[in-house]
Amino acid sequence: MAITLCVLLWAAEGEGETLAAYESEALTLVPRHGGRVLQRVTNVAHTDDAAHGGVQPTEVQIIEMPDEDALAAYIADPDRVGRVEVRDRAVARTEILRVRPVD
Repeated sequence: MAITLCVLLWAAEGEGETLAAYESEALTLVPRHGGRVLQRVTNVAHTDDAAHGGVQPTEVQIIEMPDEDALAAYIADPDRVGRVEVRDRAVARTEILRVRPVD
């Protein structure tokens, strides 16, 4: 059964460009595991505004994977794991929501 993920990413301070570059590389690996990047957007109103619950995410992605095994393979992909130091420097926080389309 297909899995749809909404990935919310917050850049570490001063690392917005590094986050974008890392994600550009990492997301090229999704099709290798049968998945698709359905949407990738950047937050043009990225703020610390308390009215919005604190710092808003820097980037949001909607990704579809065919099943749990494909998702696990993507997460463990050696080309992705090999760049973990860049990810750790660039990404302050990640939230992943399992979502489904609303009819």
